[in-house]
Amino acid sequence: MSPYLAGRPLFLFVIVEVFMVVTRFAPSPTGDLHIGGVRTALYCWLHARQHQGVFRLRIEDTDLERSTEASTQVILDGLNWLGLHHDGEIVYQSKRFADYDAIIEQMIARGQAYYCWCTPEELEAMREEQKRLGLPQRYNGKYRDGGEPVPGVTPAVRFKNPLEGSVSWHDKVRGVVTVNNSELDDWVIRRSDGAPTYNFCVVVDDAEAKVSLVIRGEDHVSNTPKQINLYRALGYDVPEFAHVPMILGDDGKRLSKRHGATNVLDYRREGYLPPAILNYLVRLGWAHGDQEIFSIDEMLQYFRIDDVHSAASTFNTEKLRWLNQHYIKESTPQALLPQLLPHFAALGVTADETTVLRAIPHYQERAKTLKEMAEHMSWIFVAPTDFPADAAKKAFKGGETAHLLQDLQTRIAALADVNVETLHDAIAACVEANGVGFGKVGQPARLAVTGGAPSPDLAVTLSLLNTTEILRRLQFAAEYIAQNQG
Repeated sequence: MSPYLAGRPLFLFVIVEVFMVVTRFAPSPTGDLHIGGVRTALYCWLHARQHQGVFRLRIEDTDLERSTEASTQVILDGLNWLGLHHDGEIVYQSKRFADYDAIIEQMIARGQAYYCWCTPEELEAMREEQKRLGLPQRYNGKYRDGGEPVPGVTPAVRFKNPLEGSVSWHDKVRGVVTVNNSELDDWVIRRSDGAPTYNFCVVVDDAEAKVSLVIRGEDHVSNTPKQINLYRALGYDVPEFAHVPMILGDDGKRLSKRHGATNVLDYRREGYLPPAILNYLVRLGWAHGDQEIFSIDEMLQYFRIDDVHSAASTFNTEKLRWLNQHYIKESTPQALLPQLLPHFAALGVTADETTVLRAIPHYQERAKTLKEMAEHMSWIFVAPTDFPADAAKKAFKGGETAHLLQDLQTRIAALADVNVETLHDAIAACVEANGVGFGKVGQPARLAVTGGAPSPDLAVTLSLLNTTEILRRLQFAAEYIAQNQG
């Protein structure tokens, strides 16, 4: 029994089981989990959760040569990272070949499918002749009504598609779509190498999983009439369909690696937060007034698959960065810490968790990604060994600056308690005692301790280091000035 029905009266179980909303996400593990696929998964997950239904995951790995365990793991890791958790066990199509074969053999016995002994060369010649005559290029039905086996040829199996009539469905995104059966051919359901085809497997699996709504990319629209005919031939209930538009890059072409990251885990490596990714993706093709920021609860409240636009959407990285910065600012340091630490490790920086936790509030307004935040904060754990030439030229003014840094050193070393307030007082006292403006002390001191990295107020910046480290860095800068002032 579904976990959503546990503890309910039996009569409710029967009623709900009949009308249960079931969606599925069915990626192929032949490459990365594309950001467009994640949007489809999000739409499926939202629709199922809105109706207290079931969200299933199926791995379509019938292409045994190209499917890899690594790609499968990327899919699982990506969905888990985003919190798009599926219900029930994962279905792997590669483990169901015997089930598919049994159904295909039954179809052959009933006359709904047949062996096709055409060789690849014969099929190519068929297409070339049709092309020469200006005819649609499709299988000509040579073995539809039987035929003698061809020695040395392993036959494919084709579905006997209806010759007359039409296929029509009301697409939740595209509206009514109608295709004449005369435009379809007898398509292959099992290749000559014994592998069942996508259009066959997807129908069997969706029917057995009782999928009520198939949400997928618009590139599958051409497959839908074929699949509907197969649903009917097998006596299955035909689900509803929603074909969502593609995502374009800013050049108007289909989003691909040339536009930047497309694999969802690349966005994790770049320091994006899951709520930002989901918020951005839900808005690619759907809107609720002028609202831009959506929590998961608000998505569940307002999103409707019927309201998804049929026009393609354009991916805008700067908009995503803006959203990510919003979620960084809205997060607590405690929530950001475990997500931020891997970015220090990626930089080869050993970061102290307690210090990072203290530093986060001073960088939440500044960073658009966690990777950027880690880069900006790395100075805390890695002392400068050199200084940018332009910055040093502006901040280090020879002997006067060296004297000011050494005076600041002395004052900080004398502090009984080192904190933001006492450090602020030490800086102010140094400025006053030497009769200079704050910039004469603040600018070289900041460069001395950070190496030129972005940093908060100077007293706060110094407080992120222990006293020994503050003094060591100020001394190093003073010596640097002495060595380079000529």
